Amino acid sequence: MSSMTRTSEVDISAPGIAALLASIAAGVVAGRVVHSPAPLIAGIVVGLYLLFSIKVVQQWQRVAILRFGRYRGLRGPGLFLIVPVVDTLSRFVDQRVRVATVTAESTLTRDTVPVNVDAIIFWLVWNAEKSILEVENFTDAVNMSAQTALRESIGRHELAQMITERESMGQQLQLILDAKTNPWGITIQSVEIRDVRIPQALENAMSQQAQAERERQARLILGDAETQVAVKFAEAARTYGDNPGALHLRAMNMLYEAMKEKGAMVIVPSTAVETMGLGGTLATAAIGRER
Repeated sequence: MSSMTRTSEVDISAPGIAALLASIAAGVVAGRVVHSPAPLIAGIVVGLYLLFSIKVVQQWQRVAILRFGRYRGLRGPGLFLIVPVVDTLSRFVDQRVRVATVTAESTLTRDTVPVNVDAIIFWLVWNAEKSILEVENFTDAVNMSAQTALRESIGRHELAQMITERESMGQQLQLILDAKTNPWGITIQSVEIRDVRIPQALENAMSQQAQAERERQARLILGDAETQVAVKFAEAARTYGDNPGALHLRAMNMLYEAMKEKGAMVIVPSTAVETMGLGGTLATAAIGRER
């Protein structure tokens, strides 16, 4: 059963049917006792009256009673009675939280980009009396208002904002819609932008642009690293130039690191040995081992 059920769909309730059957049964029994059809007729009349008088409203529903067209109040939840013919019921109003899906297709953003946007709206009826008396069909009114507000919001935002600021855009839509629907007894709890789709050609162009931007950043980072390495090498060269002993020690350390590896063989030119003064150093080490 929908939340906007008409009275013609709920005229007969289960308790009303039970009351009708009980009245007919009581009339049959009474008619056999008094040997007259009058109790049966009375039982049928009373049963028909109860059938159309007894109404049931679910826990989450409310309904308005109109007596000769004038509003008499709300009923529900639970069991209540009306006067047939004299009283009529409005549509039953569901007061649970509802979800509506709104779509805006090929709508231009502020920077003239066509987009398709899907949004989800969570709303509920907080005042059933206003929703019945103030608007003819509040479900359609909420959906139409949401779609219009979504298109207006898209036109006020650029594409980059819509992609990166969905939560902020949803909050703005919620405030706009809530201000419009509150006089109807309806509140908009939240609006969530579910998807923002752009044309495939534009998506490919943006992908290429992002790829080029990432490549540019990589080249800049590599250039910065080369610059930093060159600066450090220049500082090391100045240090070694001012202190030849440090350069010899560094060369010996590099040679030692290469020779200590298992099975490693290092061939050093004689000029390098003379430059680093390794001949005298090795000879001194050999004499020391012989002694």
